[in-house]
Amino acid sequence: MADGRPMPKGLKPATELGPILIFFAAYYFGDLFIATAAIMVTTVIALALSYYYTRTLPMMPLVTAVVVMVFGGLTLYLNDETFIKMKPTIIYGLFAVILFAGLMLGKSFIKILFDNFWDLSDEGWKKLTIRLAVFFLLMAVANEFIWRNFSTELWVNIKVFGFTAATFLFFIAQVPLITRHAKSDPSDKNA
Repeated sequence: MADGRPMPKGLKPATELGPILIFFAAYYFGDLFIATAAIMVTTVIALALSYYYTRTLPMMPLVTAVVVMVFGGLTLYLNDETFIKMKPTIIYGLFAVILFAGLMLGKSFIKILFDNFWDLSDEGWKKLTIRLAVFFLLMAVANEFIWRNFSTELWVNIKVFGFTAATFLFFIAQVPLITRHAKSDPSDKNA
């Protein structure tokens, strides 16, 4: 079965949001170290489920998983919560650098990821890539500011709810750009 199989309805969002929700629950019922171990385990499970059904490993979740394993492992091994708090900064920073590097090479990596969802002009993909790269950069800065200046409890709440909401709102705010730069379907011209 080289092509994979259909993923059951609801499993994709569960594999995307499950690890962060388990992290949140583990933090509140345990501590940051238990939450770190929980997100490491659930991230691997989410990737395994995704691979089982799709027979591919999506790039963004794979990069995230590698960073989770490295920084989560350092957190647990050294018994130092600093590393898990730096993880979002590293992930957001990496994504921003990758997107900006792609633009410098004349490529839109966002187009590769979202081409199945949207059919945009090259200018649209470029603008969306720039906006997303800047968004990731701002998220990295925000994470650094929050974990260095506020309590762990506040950081966990902002990481789980604030950053998730910010990402959702960012994509909602891109709807006008996506609509403006959507390629028209040639079959619609006669309608």
